[in-house]
Amino acid sequence: MIRTIQILIDELARFRAHDGGNIAVIFAIVSVPLLMAVGGALDYARAFRARIDMQDALDAATLAVATDPSLRSLGSIRVNQLANNFFAANLGESDLKDISLSASFKTQGGPSVEAVATGDVIPYFGALFGLSRVPINAKSTAVWGSSRLRVALVLDNTGSMDDDRKMSALKTASHNLLDELEDAATVDGDVYVSIVPFATGVNVGSSNYAKTWLRWDLFDEVNGSCSKKNYTTKSSCENARRTWTATSHRNWNGCVTDRDQNYDLDNTAPSTSRSATLFPAEQNESCPAQLAGLSYRWSDLNDVIDAMKPLGATNQAIGLQWGWQSLTQSPFTIPSYDSSYKYKQVIILLTDGLNTQDRWYGDGRNPSSRVDTRQKKLCQNIKDAGIELYTVQVNTGRDPKSTMLEQCASSTDKFFLLTSADQIVTTFESIGSALSGLRLAM
Repeated sequence: MIRTIQILIDELARFRAHDGGNIAVIFAIVSVPLLMAVGGALDYARAFRARIDMQDALDAATLAVATDPSLRSLGSIRVNQLANNFFAANLGESDLKDISLSASFKTQGGPSVEAVATGDVIPYFGALFGLSRVPINAKSTAVWGSSRLRVALVLDNTGSMDDDRKMSALKTASHNLLDELEDAATVDGDVYVSIVPFATGVNVGSSNYAKTWLRWDLFDEVNGSCSKKNYTTKSSCENARRTWTATSHRNWNGCVTDRDQNYDLDNTAPSTSRSATLFPAEQNESCPAQLAGLSYRWSDLNDVIDAMKPLGATNQAIGLQWGWQSLTQSPFTIPSYDSSYKYKQVIILLTDGLNTQDRWYGDGRNPSSRVDTRQKKLCQNIKDAGIELYTVQVNTGRDPKSTMLEQCASSTDKFFLLTSADQIVTTFESIGSALSGLRLAM
């Protein structure tokens, strides 16, 4: 464009240099439209450049405001001031006059910063066209966080976690992860977290003893007393025509064992019409800390972490099954979904040992391939349901790498084999950063 203008000016100068009468008359006739053409092209080029400068500066300003770590706490006036400051710094020298910019922070459908700028370019040759100014405007939006996260932490609370400072490191790592996930939330509900501590069973809370999603046949079989002390189970007592006095369910410690096969491998809702779907209560002496369903009450979630203590043998599968249940199904209350967002469901399983015992297999001391076999099927079902699965094996005792856990992860980069307690902290930081990045991606 500038090259074209220069050619026109040069030709006009040569044309004007001729001093013949006819040439002078012709020049007088054509000079005005030529001047209008040249001047109009020059002013158009200035306005076009100003429009580009305005858009570039506005895009930079909205992005800078969107990435400000204190954005959530800024009021509308401060957001507007911040956007104007960034805009002015990025615009620099410009032909733009009378610039006005307004910016706002919104949360509906994912957080966004929206900004609109207006201004004018004063044309050099505007009088030839009856034009005193050329209006310029631009709009920019920085959108992020259109994904919402629901994360289940499935955490090993078995006795071996007492070794090599593993439980202490797990608590530190979990607290840090909760902080990171809280920071990733722009508004309440952007991130929900559930926590499922596990050993051979999980603790669903003793206050739930009257819930209809529990079954009591396994509990009643061994918790009580016979009128003849030789008999220690309900069936043996009653077969001997003695009287069995069951322990009150109010005295239950909150622990449950695996559901009947194959409901132990899915997230079917419990139903009183199908007893196999119910969760069997047991009085496990190694009952872990009570689990927590999906929540963004961060202080309550941190209290669950603080309550964890190492006890009992290893049944990763029951922790996984309850982690899946906590994200999707009763007996948990699942928060509603907002169609304005995309949702990502994630389970993070951390364990320091190999599976040793579930409801049917294993002795609680030696690795059980039969427990592993069931867990493989469970992992595949979880992944088939579209849930992203991280697995972390903390191997400070020179156990072999768990091929089952490696295959359980959604991908090879989501399996972590650790050899020290300190690596739990750094690994959770890495996972937390990945999840926060997913949630806050522009």
